[in-house]
Amino acid sequence: MRKGVKAAIIGSVLAVMVGGAGYGGYTMLSALSSDSGTATGGPAPVRTGPPSGDEVKDTTRAFFAAWTKGDAAGAAALTNNAERARSLFTAYTTQAHVTGVRITPGTATGATVPYAVRATVSFGGKSAPLAYRSRLTVVRGVTTGKALVDWQPSVVHPALRSMDDTLVTGASAAAPIEAVDRHGKLLTKEQYPSLGPVLDQLRDTYGDRAGGSPGVELAVRHADASAADTPVLTLAEGRAGKLRTTLDAGLQAAAERAVQSYAESSVVAVQPSSGDVLAVANHRSDGFNAAFLGRVAPGSTLKIVSAATLIDNGITTADGPAPCPEEAVWQSQTFHNLKDLEPDEGATLADSFARSCNTAFVKFADEVRVDSLTNEAADRFGIGLDWKTGIPSFDGSVPASGGPDTAAALIGQGQVQLNPLNLASITATAMTGSFRQPVIVPRGLDDRALARARGLSSRTVRQLRAMMHRTATSGTAAEVMSAVRGDIGAKTGSAEVDGQARSDSWFTGYRDDVAAAAMAQGAGHGVDAAGPIVASVLRAG
Repeated sequence: MRKGVKAAIIGSVLAVMVGGAGYGGYTMLSALSSDSGTATGGPAPVRTGPPSGDEVKDTTRAFFAAWTKGDAAGAAALTNNAERARSLFTAYTTQAHVTGVRITPGTATGATVPYAVRATVSFGGKSAPLAYRSRLTVVRGVTTGKALVDWQPSVVHPALRSMDDTLVTGASAAAPIEAVDRHGKLLTKEQYPSLGPVLDQLRDTYGDRAGGSPGVELAVRHADASAADTPVLTLAEGRAGKLRTTLDAGLQAAAERAVQSYAESSVVAVQPSSGDVLAVANHRSDGFNAAFLGRVAPGSTLKIVSAATLIDNGITTADGPAPCPEEAVWQSQTFHNLKDLEPDEGATLADSFARSCNTAFVKFADEVRVDSLTNEAADRFGIGLDWKTGIPSFDGSVPASGGPDTAAALIGQGQVQLNPLNLASITATAMTGSFRQPVIVPRGLDDRALARARGLSSRTVRQLRAMMHRTATSGTAAEVMSAVRGDIGAKTGSAEVDGQARSDSWFTGYRDDVAAAAMAQGAGHGVDAAGPIVASVLRAG
């Protein structure tokens, strides 16, 4: 629900039942005092340490009581972020159409209290029951020493992820859709859970064009403007329009299963011959569509572009020299290879590519221009152009940044940023020589202009495919790709990220007319997590 929508901001929908009795229509106890005890000789000392069990119980009880009464100031004062909490509570009492709220608390685990919410949402003569579960945690106030509710929007509803997210109710801005795959099979959030944000965005973009009519609903309006509203409850059904996508239900199911094995992971599969997105899946606690919108360093998977840069600029060839020393120094920065990789001063580019030798690529920093990699990525692979996939996407960034970043970029570090969508497209271009901008909605629906790049020469394609095939059959990706049959190729990668104990796991590969790429944050080497995800998708394809 966005432009022109009559909506009420639902700042909160909670009351509480404690000991089996619901806090919904009467006054509970007064707010907690700042201290317990009966000190008479001046102010009591500020408490420290974790809240006690009694403090957790009393704070929670007072918090829910104030919330139920519509006492925005009182409830907010019992949190550690009174300003934001009060805004949400005020919106609840003055604008939200929620009645009959009851909460059943569960058993506290330490300072965390779970609860189940039941209420009724009413708007424009329409009503519907609302039910969900959430939790809160009681913490010690830093300055006051009071036991306070740790303020998170998810206290109000678990779908509220950002501090500025809100719940809105009213006539939906976009009509509902029935999204179907390339074969006409219905795609739903229930059957394909990680498609939720994608389907929401498709509805937001194409709901009015698909021939449907809007209904009345409760939805989350996210602080991130690129994220579509997330429907929570339908008060009145609209008429759904049918929207055909490029997705393949079978491949999507395989992608959904694959990412479930690895936390904070994402995967995209595309059809190289068309640019059609066949599958997109995310397994993330924040619900973010990192597969399309992620912006992180891709590590050695970018060596596909780096190798093409060296070939196209006449610096070396797949069979040409690319020595792999133990270390390489560029502008006072020392680069190393992964542990246990033996140096090979007589290595070819194909050798160093298949073994993922960092120092071999870093050594070429002397021979490339500052913008060589940037130009190759944009002109040949379409990276950094204005992609119009059908939903919001980040189209990659390989900036021409000098200094140590010139060498770092050749191994996918420094300021380089990609996501699985970008990497799957890079692989598809390396396979076919043609950049076909990925799409998840056929261009014919709205005749949008797609990004264009000149692609690769047949000579470069032959060398890239040979190197990727070798990597998949006898190089770093061989074990992961051993069960994938057909015309195959792959590239592994890991990316060091500041503040993370483990590197991000990256992997890309192709089989026949399917190219797939995956990333799992903090999961280690490419073969540790991203590799098995890609291999599973390719086997299904």
